[in-house]
Amino acid sequence: MAAVVDLAGVSIVRNGSTLISDITWEVDESDRWVVIGPNGAGKTTLLQVISAQIHPSSGVAGLLGEVLGTVDVFDLRPRIGLTSAALAERIPRGERVHDVVVSASYAVLGRWREQYDELDHERADELLAQLHIDRLADRTFGTLSEGERKRVQIARALMTDPELLLLDEPAAGLDTRESEELGARLRRLADDGQAMLLVDHDMGLVLGTCDHIIVLDFGQVIARGAPADIRADDGVIAAYLGDDVVATTQEAGT
Repeated sequence: MAAVVDLAGVSIVRNGSTLISDITWEVDESDRWVVIGPNGAGKTTLLQVISAQIHPSSGVAGLLGEVLGTVDVFDLRPRIGLTSAALAERIPRGERVHDVVVSASYAVLGRWREQYDELDHERADELLAQLHIDRLADRTFGTLSEGERKRVQIARALMTDPELLLLDEPAAGLDTRESEELGARLRRLADDGQAMLLVDHDMGLVLGTCDHIIVLDFGQVIARGAPADIRADDGVIAAYLGDDVVATTQEAGT
């Protein structure tokens, strides 16, 4: 089984502060992982490495058979589908929804002078229809609800048929119905064989979608394994995620 992520001793240091430290981790193409941990644990920084947005300060980051620092990231990024709050903030609010999705072909935000062929436009329309938001194609991104924006981002992330899908808190800001719809969509992607990595606090969502959990705290991996293994470690969950999540996690496992 090919590894889509292969980290060896990866650390990120910024302004004298260590954001993640000595992380060694392998994700196979058949894996569905979720990264959990308290605020400031290093989850977003780890995702930035895996999405080829930043390079390690030390260690080796292998992504999709390439090594960061030896490959043009502009060739690598279109192979990775990404959604995140930071990415959403960079999408021009006046951008047409169809263009938000189709521009992923060039891994750019905001249509300018790029040329897209008919297949690109058909692909964007197909994804919008699959996510039941084709009615929004001519709306501008800034006029959408939070749930609608999340679905547009997922359509954009899938535009290039990525080898790896990274979702940073995709359920944040969604109501119960929207979260359930998102979970159903992610489970269909998982069933289709999509390599997937989520960062989220919605344990109902992640436990229904992913088969492995990795727990971070203070930039270090403190636990990893199948959901059943993490559920059994009440000390880890209680210490780093709170008793309410312990209850949710145990309830989801019953």
